[in-house]
Amino acid sequence: MHAASSRPAGRLAFPALICGNLILALGPWMVRLADVGPVASGFWRVALAVPFLALLAWRQQDGRPAPPPRLLLAVAAGGLFFASDLAAWHVGIGMTKLANASLFGNASSFILVIYGFILLRRLPGRVQALALACAAAGTGLLMGSSYELSPKNFTGDLFTLLAGLLYTGYLVAVDKARRTMAPMPVLFVATAAGTLPLLLFALALGQKVWPGDWTPLLILSFGSQLLGQGLLVYAVGYLSPVVVGLGLLAQPAAGALIGSLVYGERLSPADWAGALLIAVALVLIRLPERARLASIPVEDHS
Repeated sequence: MHAASSRPAGRLAFPALICGNLILALGPWMVRLADVGPVASGFWRVALAVPFLALLAWRQQDGRPAPPPRLLLAVAAGGLFFASDLAAWHVGIGMTKLANASLFGNASSFILVIYGFILLRRLPGRVQALALACAAAGTGLLMGSSYELSPKNFTGDLFTLLAGLLYTGYLVAVDKARRTMAPMPVLFVATAAGTLPLLLFALALGQKVWPGDWTPLLILSFGSQLLGQGLLVYAVGYLSPVVVGLGLLAQPAAGALIGSLVYGERLSPADWAGALLIAVALVLIRLPERARLASIPVEDHS
């Protein structure tokens, strides 16, 4: 990857992954609070972040060789997947519970895990297999409990599930780009590529675009896009897709808690058990990853 960073920086990748996903879990709440259409809120999420990402990308890219056009096009294509993901996810958020939105919106978790093991060309080890089993059981409990209580969420669940599948395309593009590019240039290109399509889609749907209250949109943009996605894209440069995929499951667990505190979306014992199993999975998957990071030579992935 890039020369000149330190190994301790890589050790921050896993905390960055978890913190980024916890911050991203606030996104559905802000979308509900926004007084614009759901796709329009996705547009403002990326549009408000673009100037700041451009500055950060310029500073981080200073002195580095320019990425090849082919790689930039691949990242831009990933940005189109991300824009489609936001459009579908933001529509679904208003039609289902916050826990469901985060859960189905991160359906990419297990797809990314499979992609990671294909890249590694091996089956999971004992600890990884146990982590995957805990994650699957926890996800099943979260999904089964909330869906049984609210079958009316079916349409919203479908939209957020579609979003999760589209998000996989974005994450795969980011994973490939982060092998040679710093995080902020990657995030800037992907974000900029998705801005205009989101605006055109919002206008085509006849949604209200100009807000009366900017507060939720500012929190959504600076929280989810700048900080949340920034931490996620940084972590992708160090961690395997297997770990990143399971790390995404921190979002539905946090989303369930936010939904309970803000909207009174009751958490059942199964929900709590599911969240606990996901936490156990994250601890377990971290164990072999720490050993892998310790073997990484001193180089720059940032």
